[in-house]
Amino acid sequence: MTGRRPRRYDPGRRDRLVDAALAVIAERGVAGTTHREIARVADVPLGSMTYHFASLDEVLTEAFTRHAERAARVFDERMDAAGNRAEAIEAVVTLVADDLLGAGSGADLVLSVELYVAAARNPALKAVTQAWMARSRRALERHFDPTTARELDALIEGLVLHSALSTDPMTPEQIRHAIERYLR
Repeated sequence: MTGRRPRRYDPGRRDRLVDAALAVIAERGVAGTTHREIARVADVPLGSMTYHFASLDEVLTEAFTRHAERAARVFDERMDAAGNRAEAIEAVVTLVADDLLGAGSGADLVLSVELYVAAARNPALKAVTQAWMARSRRALERHFDPTTARELDALIEGLVLHSALSTDPMTPEQIRHAIERYLR
């Protein structure tokens, strides 16, 4: 024996680091996210960060990709459940008012805003937002023509950002009115 401790088998460590990165971003923003803070939140040695990721940008890209994937999955589920145009309109209203802005969406909303801001300067994160928007549009195209789907996607993003940044966010009724007004 050389006196070295055996390696701890921890197959879920990388996933925990990505989840910890999302928690840190939601709490401190991208600017306050460090390897050290992610490792602390994940309760792993700091060296785990450099073992699993080549850079902090890689961690951010993977974390935001996970966030976008979760949001896109909800979008897909809402649009898949709609059987006709009227149900699709209702699905969009519910998606915005309940899923994206409703109770319990605080951390996800902050993550989305952080992603938008970071993507403005980081090409890898811009690729994450582009993939997310393309997937959203594909989901909307199940019920709306491509032009309407793209414009509706922009409306949804605008409603979310407006509500996230406003001291007087739109009510669910105002959100419904804006979406129905555009789609009818």
